[in-house]
Amino acid sequence: MSLRGRLTLVAAGVVAVVVVLASTATYFLMRHQLYSQVDSQLTEHAKNPYANSNGFNPYQQDYVAIVAPDGERTADSAAIPVDVQIRRVAGGQAHGFFRNITVIATGGTGTLPMREVVVPISGQGAVVVARDIAYINHDLERLRLVLVLVSLGGIIVAAAAARLLSTATLAPVRRLTEAAERIASTGDPSERVPEGGSDEMALLGASFNTMLAALEESLETQRRFVADASHELRTPLTSLQTNIDVLRGSVELDAEQRRRLLDDLHRESQEMRTLIAGLLELARTGATAEKEQFQLDDLVEDSLERARGRFPGVRWEAGELEPTIVDGYPDRMERAVWNLLENAGKWSGDGGSVEVSLAGGDLEIRDHGPGFAVEDKPLVFDRFYRSAAARSMPGAGLGLAIVREVAEVHGGTVVAENAEGGGALVRLSLNGAARAGQTP
Repeated sequence: MSLRGRLTLVAAGVVAVVVVLASTATYFLMRHQLYSQVDSQLTEHAKNPYANSNGFNPYQQDYVAIVAPDGERTADSAAIPVDVQIRRVAGGQAHGFFRNITVIATGGTGTLPMREVVVPISGQGAVVVARDIAYINHDLERLRLVLVLVSLGGIIVAAAAARLLSTATLAPVRRLTEAAERIASTGDPSERVPEGGSDEMALLGASFNTMLAALEESLETQRRFVADASHELRTPLTSLQTNIDVLRGSVELDAEQRRRLLDDLHRESQEMRTLIAGLLELARTGATAEKEQFQLDDLVEDSLERARGRFPGVRWEAGELEPTIVDGYPDRMERAVWNLLENAGKWSGDGGSVEVSLAGGDLEIRDHGPGFAVEDKPLVFDRFYRSAAARSMPGAGLGLAIVREVAEVHGGTVVAENAEGGGALVRLSLNGAARAGQTP
């Protein structure tokens, strides 16, 4: 059964229960009122069974019988049967009571429903007063019929209203379902569902649109990443293929030409290796891994030693390296720190200097190179972006992009700016994952 059908059934069921309970209560309340009125009149009549003031008898529709203490009738109406219960009251062995009885009508033409009261008379027996209550039964039958019709009508109206209400309420859900089915069939998450209002369904629609926007952005990023990666891989692959074809060709090469070709192959293979490593690092950024505690200051010192060996002509100055504990991924952080140091070393050149400091969860690396051009600064952390000045240098434009990805994975940020006095300053902030101290 559909959700709309279940909502309709539940709403109709609740209304049915309420209507049936209300109708039942109304019926028994009216029945009690009618019987109470008759019982009150019968009791008054029993107090004066032969009321006949000035020839007027207000109880002329009643039947009266008087039963002696020995159970014999002293005055009666033949329509009233005297049984054991009445004799017990007359003999003082039981209390008076009210009850419904059925008697044979005069002439034996049928039966009559009657309401009867039996009232004891101290030492004189009991008075029995009965009244035909066919009119009450008729009224109660009509009341039952009316209540049944009202109940059925109420249930039908409630079911129809619940159907309309569920249809209107579930319309946003239906739109979401249709949108999801279209997206699944077309693979295009650019579609959006209409938003409006402030109820839960409107919030659901807004959340669905937010999810679609995130999915669209993710797919676009993936497509862009694949396109950029394909483009970046094509260049070194083409160069490798060309050099290999030359080496395998029929043209005779002297030793110097062969050496240059082999050097080109080695350089291109190294660039391919670096590019693939960067792509793998970006691809696994979103992968789940178990975090662990590590000393960021120790990691920075190790990376500095590596940078001194890689760039011996650069003066590496380690300022304050505050003991810092980080909850995260040490291998990824090591790659990010190395990318920052390598980038600073490339732009410093022989005779240049790089200052490195770590304090308050912020790692700052400042070089004395040309700094960032105004048009390059907003793009330096984009994947595969290379400034005009960097295109003549080795690299694929992934180093700073990896730094940004690693910073975000650790709940941090990275910013690039030009330092006072020249050069570039890159600040990697890990306030969310870093704290001062030594690991136990």
